[in-house]
Formats: sequence, C-alpha cells, structure tokens
Amino acid sequence: MQAYKLNATIDESGHLIIDEPLNIAPGKVEVIILQPTATTTDTPKPTKKREYKVQALKDLLENAPPTPPDFDPEQAKWEYLKEKHNL
Repeated sequence: MQAYKLNATIDESGHLIIDEPLNIAPGKVEVIILQPTATTTDTPKPTKKREYKVQALKDLLENAPPTPPDFDPEQAKWEYLKEKHNL
C-alpha cells in the first residue's frame, strides 16, 4: 500500500475536502484522519533530574539547548535520510 500525505478540511456538514489535486490511479482508498489537538503551553513541564555515569555525557546533555516546540522528529528523520541517500 502506498502512503500519501496531504492537507484537507472537514466542512460544517462533515464532508472531507482535499485541498490539493491528487495524481493517483482511480479506485478505492483507505483514509486515516489525524486532527491536531489544542495544546496548552501555560503549564511548564517539570524538569527531570537525571543521573549520568559518564561526566562527558552529563556535560553535553545539561548544556544542550532545549528542543524547539515546533520540532518534528519524523521530519528530521526524513531530512537526514534524504541527505544520506541523495534523494
């Protein structure tokens, strides 16, 4: 099964409206809908105190900048693989 990622909208009557044309063969498809949920940024996450056996690892991880809130690990993996395999 081939996967496609695209943007769509659900209108007031509950119909799915795909926002871009698809270049795929006609036929039956399976649709999975992922709807973003509202997240609250008011409550900060408690920081975990970790124990490290290696001092260099402790220094590296404690001094690393925090991950940005819009960081997408799946997108980062894809970018890495594209570069690695010259895609």
